[in-house]
Amino acid sequence: MERTRKWYGVPAKRGMRVLYTGCRTKEYGTIRSARDCRLNIQLDGMKHTMPFHPTWELQYAPPEVNHGSC
Repeated sequence: MERTRKWYGVPAKRGMRVLYTGCRTKEYGTIRSARDCRLNIQLDGMKHTMPFHPTWELQYAPPEVNHGSC
């Protein structure tokens, strides 16, 4: 993962929360690993990881959406 951080200038770390905003959706997930400069991210509600490009439609350590009442 260090190679991915240096190559793309992203703060990616195993266990970090991300927000994927591609395909006109917003989905939270967790970085599980990296391979060949791709991040393997487990989106919330999914059983397996999927590969993502480190700079494509990802926000790192985004603020969690608070669904509670004010």
